[in-house]
Amino acid sequence: MVNALGKIGIWRGATQLSPELAQEVENLGYGAIWIGGSPNGELALVDQLLDATEHIVVATGIVNMWSDDAATVGASYHRIAARHPGRFLLGVGIGHPEATQVYQKPYDKIVEYLDQLDEAGVPVKERVLAALGPKVLKLSAERAAGAHPYLTTPEHTRQAREILGPDALLVPEQKVVFETDPVAARAIGRAKVDNPYLHLRNYVSNLKRLGWDDADVASPGSDRLVDALALHGSAAEIAAGITAHLDAGADQVCVQVLDEDPLPGYRAVAQLLLS
Repeated sequence: MVNALGKIGIWRGATQLSPELAQEVENLGYGAIWIGGSPNGELALVDQLLDATEHIVVATGIVNMWSDDAATVGASYHRIAARHPGRFLLGVGIGHPEATQVYQKPYDKIVEYLDQLDEAGVPVKERVLAALGPKVLKLSAERAAGAHPYLTTPEHTRQAREILGPDALLVPEQKVVFETDPVAARAIGRAKVDNPYLHLRNYVSNLKRLGWDDADVASPGSDRLVDALALHGSAAEIAAGITAHLDAGADQVCVQVLDEDPLPGYRAVAQLLLS
């Protein structure tokens, strides 16, 4: 069983993480580090981050099912779990349909992969699914510990909790920019929201389900959409936006600071929400 994740984690791309950063965020009180950017199935970075820390959980957000076979990922899971019991959560998902040339219905691929993880002995309660739509969210509660939605809003979190039920894990990602000038903040946030996500149909479809219209999701994204997906403002305003996910039913929010140097932002969030 994975240790308690705490209310707040961080989300960083694999190339943006280091043992030193892991030590810093653990000392700040964060409960988990989510490795983004589709880390490869060998998961050597997970070992490095866990070896450098004492208790923080490391999770993948996410290993891409199209890129890494379940047998390889299962072997990596067992290696890590044996060395660091209770500190690794395996996040898997299908990524973006545009990124693969292999033809298979996405839902069928997810079910097949979960079957293979079962065969590899990866416990249901130590894995989560990248999930946005109702069908995969429901599967997340049935075949995994829960769901890890990306590029979402508190309203999506509320709807996801209703679908998942009260017991499944729900950990959305939230982008933040520590900048009080809206124009400057949107320039940073829009660059991360528009490319690639407003060009990927699974994310655009999810945003439309939430009520965003064609004008909002058309590249490069409306100001209103960018403001929701990449929160900006004072530390207190950003903390309130993060807390909105928790109030909507999230167990943990993994925060992605978009500032060039993320540490001041992570320190500010920790001071307000973890102290």
